[in-house]
Amino acid sequence: MQTVIIVIHLMIVATLIGVVLLQRSEGGGLGIGGGGGFMSSRGTTNLLTRTTAILAAGFFATSLFLSWWASYERKPVSIINTTSPAPISQPGTPPAPSGGLLDSLKKPEAPAAPQAPQSK
Repeated sequence: MQTVIIVIHLMIVATLIGVVLLQRSEGGGLGIGGGGGFMSSRGTTNLLTRTTAILAAGFFATSLFLSWWASYERKPVSIINTTSPAPISQPGTPPAPSGGLLDSLKKPEAPAAPQAPQSK
């Protein structure tokens, strides 16, 4: 269901962008609007304004629904583990060898004292 709402949300977003870009600039913020244009009649302006309001309401509703849906199954989680304490290890004991990659790359330890050669 979440995928369906996301697709509807994206269609509303794309349509809302298109409708806003079709509207005539009344403030002339960039100096490129105004004058006669593609959509210049008063009736078309009212239609675009209403369409923008409806699409904005749909965008708002789908945004709220998606945020609610994302947190619906989230449950509070404690960072303090109260079910069982952590295992306590004895101080000074080395960890058990795991046989991993790092253990295979270790250099063998040099003998503490020189040893006599052994014959076969």
